[in-house]
Amino acid sequence: MADRRIAVADLGSNSFRMVVFASGDGWWKRADEIYEAVRVGEGAERTGELGEEPMTRALATIELFAHFASATGLDEIHPVATSAIRAAANREAFLERARRHLPVRVLSEEEEARYGHLAAVNSTSLADGAVLDLGGGSLQLVRVRGRRAEAVRSWPLGAVRMTERFVPGPGPATDAQLDALRSHVARELGSAPWLAGAGRLVAIGGTVRNLAVAAQIAAGVPTFGVQGFRLERGALDALVERLACLPAAKRAKKVPGIKAARADLILAGAATVQTVMRAGGFDALEVTEAGLREGVFFERHLAPGGLFDDVRRASVRNLALQYSGHELAHVEHVARLALGLFDDLAGAGAHPGDPGERELLWAAAMLHDVGVAVDYDDHHRHSRYLILNAGVPGYSQREIALIAQMARYHRKGTPSLGDMAPLAVEGDGDLLARCATLLRVAEQLDRSRDQLVRAAHVRLAGGTVELELEGGGDVSLARWAARRQAELFERTFARSLAVR
Repeated sequence: MADRRIAVADLGSNSFRMVVFASGDGWWKRADEIYEAVRVGEGAERTGELGEEPMTRALATIELFAHFASATGLDEIHPVATSAIRAAANREAFLERARRHLPVRVLSEEEEARYGHLAAVNSTSLADGAVLDLGGGSLQLVRVRGRRAEAVRSWPLGAVRMTERFVPGPGPATDAQLDALRSHVARELGSAPWLAGAGRLVAIGGTVRNLAVAAQIAAGVPTFGVQGFRLERGALDALVERLACLPAAKRAKKVPGIKAARADLILAGAATVQTVMRAGGFDALEVTEAGLREGVFFERHLAPGGLFDDVRRASVRNLALQYSGHELAHVEHVARLALGLFDDLAGAGAHPGDPGERELLWAAAMLHDVGVAVDYDDHHRHSRYLILNAGVPGYSQREIALIAQMARYHRKGTPSLGDMAPLAVEGDGDLLARCATLLRVAEQLDRSRDQLVRAAHVRLAGGTVELELEGGGDVSLARWAARRQAELFERTFARSLAVR
């Protein structure tokens, strides 16, 4: 049972979304969500005010959010409004009506960018670079140094505004329209000269996530969300070209992955992101599924400063605590045994000993039993599913796939990349075989789940790896279980395994 349930309602220019976060002792997760494509900023680019129809839609949705909050017994709710409401000349009149239902807080440009920064640096390994947050009303860019926000800029360049100003018609876009949009965005970006030297770009927002889904489908790679996906500039260019040739009504039908609710806005949003990438010289951007809502939550949930000490370790432990917290002593011990074997074998020259590979092995060891929360039978397959779909922020999609495959083969079967092969690079098949084998041996050494085998010491004797067990009692069960992996071990390391 969750200790707390905190909701964040993001009242954006295009959509209103309320996300409920559940948190307990050391873990957190998204637990519920309500979404409406309100388009409160519709027409505001032309008039400078929120229109009556958009306000009616917005107020109805805010009232719905209030009813939901009351019915579900939330501990806290934080409704925040962004660009369209912030910039509207009639915002006070609207807020007076909205606050009859919820205590809406209007974020300044700096606050909105800061929450985007918190979302990005707590869901990726970004330490130095830039964060792009494209919404319906505005574009924020944050320069990041040492994971901290060093410079913040915001412009009224959101997808709704750019659509209404430059590509408002229902038909295909002309080259002149897109050139005018790109020129306008490029001029505005001139006030952030540091962008060209940022180096690495992380992007948040619904437009970017939707473009990433379409790019994944076009590339034919496995899809398990867009967290950690690298959207290459060439792939984005191809999407822009394809979308521009189509009338808005046909974009969702003709371009797989594009949402119907975003079909009229996606082109202008894509061209805006494209211009940022060109201005900064970025070959790719990294997508995160976190956004402003997570940023607000992190500020409440984490220590002062709102930053995880280590995103990758925090995300692994978060998932482990959610699904195998009652077995934490076991999985942590398996991780220690697996890393000990990895280090000893590397020291003996049996494999390269790459630190990145070692970290993936640790993550897989910590998560190998999360699938037991579904059912013991086939729990190795359930673990794979949860790793791929529950989220391990901070890792690339290739790394997530490898961690999932290691967990998949921690019990039985011949380790294989399988349907994850399109994400792999040269040598990943061997990496997977090594790590899955060591994880399986380590798992067997704690078969009794009592940490009786305190350590396992490796010694090479000719073509044999001798594994000497250090125990606090009778380790015959662990010895028997580990010996059963001798065939897999020999196939992987080209050495026989003897367990003493």
